[in-house]
Amino acid sequence: MHFDPADPAWPNRDRFILSNGHVCLLQYCLLHLTGYNIQMEDLKKLAKLGSKTPGHPENTLTPGIEVTTGPLGQGFANAVGMAAAEAHLAARLNTADFPDLIDHHTFVVFGDGCAMEGVVQEAASLAGHWGLGKLIAFYDSNQVTIDGSTSLALSEDVIGRFAALRWHVQRVTVRDAADLDSIRAAIREAKRETQRPSLIQVDTVIGFGSPKRQGTSAAHHGAFGEEETKAIRKALHWSDSEPFTVPDEVYQAMHLAAARGQSAAASWRDQAVHYRQCHPDRAALLDALTVPGRLPACWEDSLPSSSPSTPPDATRGYSEACLNALVHSLPNLLGGSADLASSNKVAFHGLPDFSQGCFEGRNFHYGVREHGMAAISNGLALHSRALIPVAATFLVFSDYMRPALRLAALSAARVLFVFTHDSIGLGEDGPTHQPVEHLPSLRAIPNLHVIRPGNATETAGAYVAAVRRSVGPTAILLSRQKLTAQLEGSSREGVLRGGYVLGGGEGEGEEEGEEEGEGQENGGKRGDGGGGGGGGGGGLDLILIASGSELVLCQEAAEKLRLEGYRVRVVSLVCWELFQQQPQEYRDAVLPPHVTKRLAVEAARSQGWCEWVGPQGSVLSVERFGASGHYLEVFHKFGFTVENIVEQAYKLLGKS
Repeated sequence: MHFDPADPAWPNRDRFILSNGHVCLLQYCLLHLTGYNIQMEDLKKLAKLGSKTPGHPENTLTPGIEVTTGPLGQGFANAVGMAAAEAHLAARLNTADFPDLIDHHTFVVFGDGCAMEGVVQEAASLAGHWGLGKLIAFYDSNQVTIDGSTSLALSEDVIGRFAALRWHVQRVTVRDAADLDSIRAAIREAKRETQRPSLIQVDTVIGFGSPKRQGTSAAHHGAFGEEETKAIRKALHWSDSEPFTVPDEVYQAMHLAAARGQSAAASWRDQAVHYRQCHPDRAALLDALTVPGRLPACWEDSLPSSSPSTPPDATRGYSEACLNALVHSLPNLLGGSADLASSNKVAFHGLPDFSQGCFEGRNFHYGVREHGMAAISNGLALHSRALIPVAATFLVFSDYMRPALRLAALSAARVLFVFTHDSIGLGEDGPTHQPVEHLPSLRAIPNLHVIRPGNATETAGAYVAAVRRSVGPTAILLSRQKLTAQLEGSSREGVLRGGYVLGGGEGEGEEEGEEEGEGQENGGKRGDGGGGGGGGGGGLDLILIASGSELVLCQEAAEKLRLEGYRVRVVSLVCWELFQQQPQEYRDAVLPPHVTKRLAVEAARSQGWCEWVGPQGSVLSVERFGASGHYLEVFHKFGFTVENIVEQAYKLLGKS
């Protein structure tokens, strides 16, 4: 492998992923031996609080760890994403005079447990279909899992399965710990295969050298104990050394390997300088595809604008316009859908598909493989932390993606998850496809920003927020049904703050807050389109709070209530996570603490809304599964009408 401990993130390094992350101590030891910033004391603190050597690999804690792994199979699928990223970058950046500017391999080790996980099947199928020839996977087949022999639950020919998936396959049996030549030969053969990914099944013995545990599930987990450890050391002819002692010749050999990588890294940096000189027109593209966080100037200007005269469309339609504008201003944007491109409206028009022979394509077709799509997207995002992958499906199918969604957040991977058909408002497909619990369950994932825009302007703002965010994923939830393109006071800036006051006035006494001098704080006066924090709310009777498609209903309900003399504010709480990050002063300006009569309206379960409506507020939500029918009829059945919102407001206001 080519790697540089002094520069762990140089773009053309080989990637290594440990999918069976529970054996992370092996990887930590190798990082230590080759010169990464992992000291012997770090190894002694394995899985201790605050250490750089956690119980499973975490890419945000430990230098040299490419992705966070642990849940079995995720790392394998991440490796497919990284290999796809290498192929894509090579196709777009390499030239006749620089044919190997991007030229590296992705290596992944996975075990019997990973082989059983469905996400491995999904990702392996795509890797074979795409012909990712620089992906080399080692299948550590020791035929043991936690419960015992794999024969308890596995009888298939795994290597045969991979061969059927269009992989190049080899099998190596390791009978002795020193038998490395056969593995080296297999790696050389795998590198010669350039049209197919390679699987090397390595038949191993778990707990090798342990008199009592070798070859059994007892070697899979737990401490061996002092006596068994002494016996292992004796069997491996290592009994003369004290624990945590490494002979100098081992360090020297490992440092030689690191030195080769450091030389390769230095050569690549010189090559990149020469490349920029010879191809100045491609320098910006090189930066966009390989430098973390690098975005072109004025990229946001490409997003479409809207006005009250813009024809109504579903927010999925507004999203389509945004993506097809951004793809021309963001060369690092790519991605696709799990066989729902025509419904999700996630396709880059006029651009080629990523496929064998066309790795420069930016449209990814994942087929009906939601879990694989999400985990592969994490690999694309983490390859160089420069690519921005989009992964799309219906919101209800986010259930299929949950492990990868969670790891995207834990890994700080910038992935844009686009979920359409976001409520019971999708209509006829009925409760099997109508998400109810999904919105609050996504909000429960730490470091995942969930944005549910209610019109064209907010949809554009959602993409600004998602692209700007380099330290984690964003889920953008979009409607199937058509919505007004522009509500008075809607703004991109308001989306960036997570919540803001819509314009249109607040009824009688609305000037009272202005007189208090509070209307100008943190975002402009009401109705100015600036994502305003609103006034102090000194004379407010009620606050209506909503996201997504229910926003326009609240605006219309507020207008009716104002005609009756009530002073009503409408707040778009489009992203809870962004709103929570705002200064308390701003949050209090949007939701004044003394205004306790608050009604939240959202076509989903009500979990979490108590934080925003308070003990005297109320939530109009969906507390059961949906129903099949035209979306307007379904909305009416569940009370999502202007008339019912007004009725619920009366109850809060004490009007009988």
